[in-house]
Amino acid sequence: MKYFSTIVLLFLSNSFMTIAWYGHLKFFGKGTTHAGTSVWIIILLSWGIAFFEYCFQVPANRIGSSELGGPFSLMQLKVLQEVITLIVFVIFSAVVFRNMQFTVNHLIGFGLLVGAVYFMFK
Repeated sequence: MKYFSTIVLLFLSNSFMTIAWYGHLKFFGKGTTHAGTSVWIIILLSWGIAFFEYCFQVPANRIGSSELGGPFSLMQLKVLQEVITLIVFVIFSAVVFRNMQFTVNHLIGFGLLVGAVYFMFK
């Protein structure tokens, strides 16, 4: 159960993180009605969204950490989090930024990261 809880919380956390880090590029970018919004307002909005990232990230790390009785070492948690970040980012960019193109190099890079996960858990 701690495996599943950790992974679900990491997916939720990374969803908020991705929106906070990259959403403003779409929603406050060129050609939008909010393109002239001050960067300070965008930063505050991003911080507000990132608050929810931490509401999921901290429990995920506490539940998942072997230091606190969880199933994952610190290194495993970090690599798992990075792969989840990339999965969430790919989905987000495909849905929100429809003009993005993924190349063979992207697939190779993702494959290498999956390999990293394999070796971290071996």
